[in-house]
Amino acid sequence: MLHHRLVWQCASLLLSYPDQDRLNNVDELLVHLDGDTADLLGRTATALKASGPLQASEDYVDTFDLQRRSTMYLTYWTAGDTRNRGSEMLAFAAAYRDAGVDPPRDEAPDYLPVVLEFAATVDPDAGRRLLAEHRVPIDVLRQALTEVGSPYAHVVAAVCETLPAATDREVQRARQLAQAGPPAEAVGLQPFTLTVPPRRVEGGR
Repeated sequence: MLHHRLVWQCASLLLSYPDQDRLNNVDELLVHLDGDTADLLGRTATALKASGPLQASEDYVDTFDLQRRSTMYLTYWTAGDTRNRGSEMLAFAAAYRDAGVDPPRDEAPDYLPVVLEFAATVDPDAGRRLLAEHRVPIDVLRQALTEVGSPYAHVVAAVCETLPAATDREVQRARQLAQAGPPAEAVGLQPFTLTVPPRRVEGGR
């Protein structure tokens, strides 16, 4: 379990807006990891360092803020622009409260780096459950990043290594979502209808 928590913490840092302090923390954590997951995480960290701060920031925005297929908001893929998305996001918030912490105020509770940090530092069992229940959108994200040759594909692959193997049904569902996109509902939308994450201000999370 400790190994998985270290992987989730590294992944949370690497999937957040890039800065040198986060990369330094990743280096410190990687000393305690080995095997395939350490290699995958290390490949992402090395690529971010090699690109430099400005390019890394631009690539992050281009990858995650401007592309629907690589959004890290997990309920976007399971509920899309439908009424169900609100209740699904509330389920994340409820899991945080049940573990004794408040949901984040500056980010949606289904945002993958937030879920990973929760799993790593607060409640690994509840965090693993949330990640496993959203294995399909995580696989869709990994596939999208792999197709464009993004170094972030490696860190998402490392997260997948910590979860139960995808079932045939989950694999099929991921393929369908990748091809058709998330559910949509044109009328009567409730809150939580964001489909493309907002462009981040440079230096923000």
